[in-house]
Amino acid sequence: MPDDLSRRYDDAVLDAALTELVIANRILAREDVIDDFGHVSIRNPLNPERYFLSRSRSPAVVTRGDIMEFTLDGEKVSDDPRRPYAERHIHGAVYKDRPDVNAVTHHHARSVLPFTMCGVPLRPMFHMASVIGRDIAVWDSQDEFGDTNMLVDSMAMGHSLARVLGGNRVALLRGHGCICVADSLRAVVMISIALRDNAALIQATRPMGEITYLTDGEIERSSAMLLSAMPLARAWDYWVARAGFAGL
Repeated sequence: MPDDLSRRYDDAVLDAALTELVIANRILAREDVIDDFGHVSIRNPLNPERYFLSRSRSPAVVTRGDIMEFTLDGEKVSDDPRRPYAERHIHGAVYKDRPDVNAVTHHHARSVLPFTMCGVPLRPMFHMASVIGRDIAVWDSQDEFGDTNMLVDSMAMGHSLARVLGGNRVALLRGHGCICVADSLRAVVMISIALRDNAALIQATRPMGEITYLTDGEIERSSAMLLSAMPLARAWDYWVARAGFAGL
């Protein structure tokens, strides 16, 4: 491929990725998953040793100009003077420890928070939530770091969290929130929304009686179907329209 054509191709790839990242911020805010302090990132599709994340700003108002690039150690690639998220180390540590992950969310969805502080499992109970996966562990910063400000604001804490996440799609943070990871931005948005919905449904169902959770086989087969190209495209179109970007 000629150099100029290659550059145009790379520019188009980055443009599409960054546009989707801005829209993902708006979608997750619109769907009441990410609040004023959550964030979502993507691995640089042209350089796996870097990732893109907004500057420290509410996701509901993130624009293309807010997006910054970081090394996996959380260092700014440019001399941009604006303040980054203190918890960017969540993203860098996960990308370092999980080469299969290309998108990460950290959020504090209120329906999820009770499950970070009690022994009730957050296992999928309906088929759309199968994408959150079978195993969801809880990371407690007290175990390694004692009393903190509860933020994951160092690479040491990020790697500690990544170890608890393991090979799974979701991990909970005791008294704080959760992280969701996936191989694509659209997939991590689906997982984040499904986690919120599953948590709310468990809380609504428990007063009615014992919950019948999905089996391991149901989780595996349903999630493989839902995370395939057609369901992800259909769901993405729906969320894009609700976020006010229909027609893009």
